[in-house]
Amino acid sequence: MRFSKYQGIGNDFVMIADPDDQITLDPEMVRHLCDRRFGIGGDGVIRVAPGDSDSELFMDYVNSDGSIGEMCGNGIRCLALFARAEGLTSASEIKVGTRAGVKTVTILEDGDVRVDMGPPEFDPKDIPVDWSGDPLHAKIELEDAVVEAACLSMGNPHAVVFVDEPDLVPLSTIGPAIEKHAMFPKGANAEFAVVESPERVRMRVWERGAGETLACGTGACAVAVASRLLRDTAEVVTVVLPGGELVVEWSGSPGDGTSVFMTGPAVKSFEGEIEL
Repeated sequence: MRFSKYQGIGNDFVMIADPDDQITLDPEMVRHLCDRRFGIGGDGVIRVAPGDSDSELFMDYVNSDGSIGEMCGNGIRCLALFARAEGLTSASEIKVGTRAGVKTVTILEDGDVRVDMGPPEFDPKDIPVDWSGDPLHAKIELEDAVVEAACLSMGNPHAVVFVDEPDLVPLSTIGPAIEKHAMFPKGANAEFAVVESPERVRMRVWERGAGETLACGTGACAVAVASRLLRDTAEVVTVVLPGGELVVEWSGSPGDGTSVFMTGPAVKSFEGEIEL
């Protein structure tokens, strides 16, 4: 099977073109492809299939552990450049169907990719999170602590925790504890962030289904939204992740339907063939 490897600020994906919509990404195959020693290596697999009446293409995204992903911000930027390179589209503005709805992706003149990520969701049943109070101040009871998190959805569930220093967070223990907490019936991505200035936020992320990654596009959007609402940051912020930086724009307020926009790079690493 032919593939390409792409990365968006270190968040890396195995990309597969499927113009005839004939390939099934079963969990075992995805785990093999994402294995960094016995496969290709990646945080997930993206199959690019034909769209429908509302979209030109469809992003079939599966996490490295074989679980289905509704949306991937870094992945959809990679998809745009991959689709152009594979001749699946010639457009600079592409309507891409995802399990979180149709997203508009624009390839800019400088090569970066801008994505209309849609509006954030704050209704606990839409995130989803089992919390009866304000989801921006949810209390997560862990074994040895109670953590306050801003919970919201960017097409997938996020729990944003503000800390003094993200680098000091024991991510390998607290990350999976939040990801798999009973409060989140579909699991959650856990972000740990600090506001460095009104225009700059730094974070680390534990991704649902992938573990710690160098970057998470939807997570950066969730952090930017939570920072604006709870830490009074600007409408346009640079979000700094271990793998690089993203620019996130949001001028809305909860429930008003204003989209979040994310801009960042995507890079092809290599291509090849693999026997399955």
